[in-house]
Amino acid sequence: MRIGVLKEQSDKRVAIVPAVAKKLADLGATLQIESGAGANAGYDNNAYDGANIIDRAAVLQRSDVLISINPLPEDELKSLQKNTLLISEFKPFFDKDVSERLKTQGLRAISMDMIPRTTLAQSMDVLSSMASIAGYKAVLTAANILPRYFPMMITAAGSIKPSKVLILGAGVAGLQAIATAKRLGAQVEAFDTRTAAKQEVESLGARFVEVAGAKEDTGAGGYAVEQDEDFIKRQREEVQKRAMNADVIITTAQVRGRKAPILVPSSTVEKMKPGSVIVDLAASTGGNCELTQDRQTIQHKGVFIVGNSALADEMPEDASTLYANNLLNFLKLIIKEGELNLDFENEIVQSAFITH
Repeated sequence: MRIGVLKEQSDKRVAIVPAVAKKLADLGATLQIESGAGANAGYDNNAYDGANIIDRAAVLQRSDVLISINPLPEDELKSLQKNTLLISEFKPFFDKDVSERLKTQGLRAISMDMIPRTTLAQSMDVLSSMASIAGYKAVLTAANILPRYFPMMITAAGSIKPSKVLILGAGVAGLQAIATAKRLGAQVEAFDTRTAAKQEVESLGARFVEVAGAKEDTGAGGYAVEQDEDFIKRQREEVQKRAMNADVIITTAQVRGRKAPILVPSSTVEKMKPGSVIVDLAASTGGNCELTQDRQTIQHKGVFIVGNSALADEMPEDASTLYANNLLNFLKLIIKEGELNLDFENEIVQSAFITH
């Protein structure tokens, strides 16, 4: 079986790193790597010892399984051999027609973002791996922009108060942001609609901000649950109260398949101190801040607003390693003795395979 690995067109990461490529070869697969696929993540062609390094057109035509982080453009999909298996992040919750389009073209597809976020599938969960990096980078991005220290400083020239950081959403990204902000010496508060998050937030040394009456769903896979208008109103009031004193706000709340909830309206931004920073990790689905512009950093009345849902791309070496390990653990499920073995009785395979 021939597995092709493609160079990402607008992403510094690579789906398979050299160490994982060797392990795939041990499973009986022949690796075909697009020339330069790992260059932006720090891996040159020579690092992929034993793999065939060929051009993109050859990878597309000669692979039984094609792996990429981001989906291929439509013109390349049309050029593939029928029955090719694609492994990527197709985000079918947001692009509801993607499965039908792929089936019409005679292609099979596995979407890594559809792997269930359960304990059994934890080692394959690319969303959690990338969210952890995003939470870490969000804090460093804010610290780089903020015109103040994060920690308390006592110097001969005077004392500096610690910065106050507010984290909205205590999923994987939020918890990593809390831990990173605490390590940098900030005072941290965190909000989440799930009461179960309280213990995790407090275990990291942050204060949990609670708004009573939230809907919860343990089966939401780490995503927020859409709330009613009364709760949203009370939530915004509480956020505004905290935001007025915050130096940094990091927002992470997303509802799967829907626009991200607005937690920080423009009226709240306008009450924040000049020089404050908002990092919005939900920017790609509309943003938790009303003023967020995806992939842009803007300034509104002295407040910096960073809209970026792809911060993992800014740590391409480690992000690629984690992504590749997640992929390897999944591929072990579907490759037996060098051949594809798609067991649809397996919950993980069934959930990830989007072209039934």
